[in-house]
Amino acid sequence: MGMGRAGSYYPGAERLISPVLHLLVLCTLSSLTHIGESQVPTPQCRIQKCTTDFVSLTSHLNPSLDGFDTEFCKALRAYSACTQRTSKSCRGNLVFHSAMLGISDLMSQRNCSKDGPTSSTHPVITIEPCNYHSRHHQVLRPGTGTGAPEHPRPTYLFCGLFGDPHLRTFKDHFQTCKVEGAWPLIDNNYLSVQVTNVPVVYGSSATATNKITIIFKPYQECTDQKVYQAVTDDLPAAFVDGTISGGDSETRSIWILEKSPGRHVEIHAAYIGVTIIVRQQGRYLTLAVRMPEELAMAFDETQDLQLCMNGCPTSERIDQEGHLQLPMLGLQQAGFQPQARVEAQRGVFTLESASRKCKEQLEVKDIYFHSCVFDLLTTGDANFTTAAYNALKDMETLHPKKERWHIFPNSTAGLRPFSLLLNALLTGFLITVLL
Repeated sequence: MGMGRAGSYYPGAERLISPVLHLLVLCTLSSLTHIGESQVPTPQCRIQKCTTDFVSLTSHLNPSLDGFDTEFCKALRAYSACTQRTSKSCRGNLVFHSAMLGISDLMSQRNCSKDGPTSSTHPVITIEPCNYHSRHHQVLRPGTGTGAPEHPRPTYLFCGLFGDPHLRTFKDHFQTCKVEGAWPLIDNNYLSVQVTNVPVVYGSSATATNKITIIFKPYQECTDQKVYQAVTDDLPAAFVDGTISGGDSETRSIWILEKSPGRHVEIHAAYIGVTIIVRQQGRYLTLAVRMPEELAMAFDETQDLQLCMNGCPTSERIDQEGHLQLPMLGLQQAGFQPQARVEAQRGVFTLESASRKCKEQLEVKDIYFHSCVFDLLTTGDANFTTAAYNALKDMETLHPKKERWHIFPNSTAGLRPFSLLLNALLTGFLITVLL
């Protein structure tokens, strides 16, 4: 896997940056035509109207949501048609020619065909009942009286599980837990996700995930129940019934994408706005989920045991109030032996060598980096480095709020064992002096 600077890239970013730059340039140039010192007056040239309409059609689109490419290409074709209609009156206009080049560049970047449907600046919006984005993102166009009643944009939540295992809850709380056996991550009226964790090292309470079961519950006419199950060395690209999608032949309401055979799959449930990423790294599985808050909260008191919603029970926590205390010695130095010495890349790590290994892929020393160090010291399995890196990248792909991506441990967390010892020594010294 290629290295990346943590926090500097996320899938989908490149799809958003170029359009934004083009729009800013075009809008700026359009405004300059009203100042007009360097432009020949062309009152019939309507390039500014074309650009304004394009901004209106695309400003609400989110590159991380399903359907972005389709809607963006529609808007580009409408923009292109608008510029063609005003081409004669815009001859020699700098903004017009910049727009033409920008449109061509963007259509090439996104593989947009020149022929196809276009967006209307005054659309009569058809709501797709089996598409959550369609049901909740259509708004009334100002001044047109068309479209669906306005809805507030839904809030999305993120949950992730990886490593020994480390849990990032819907509330962005980060915990390291034991949770051996089968545990529910999510259990609401629309979706159930259960993981099974097994011990990874003799003599340690740390576990890792070797089985994931996901149940998409029946929803109106959109889909029957769909079940997906992954276990170590069996990461299928299909649901348990053998299908890879659900819904009618024209509009899929749920589907599976195999990103890397046996290693990485994505499940998109458009009818409830859910995206799930499942990976295998080494012998264990990782999971990342994005889900609308209103659906995640749709459960009753009998479904309150959900690790993504409420975190791990206190008795199952390895970390102490958010402090992840690192093992002070490697496995062999501590007298522990891995269960399976035949597994690849197992070895002995010191705090220094584990930190160096994790820094190869995780340059920012946030909680993902510290989790990686903890996992290497606990298991000796270098696969957990890539697991932490992939968990970070999946979080950046799915988490809706960039400003909350990185969680940093308390600045004194790494000194906690030493500070406790120092406090004990000082207390003993004071008692001796006083007595």
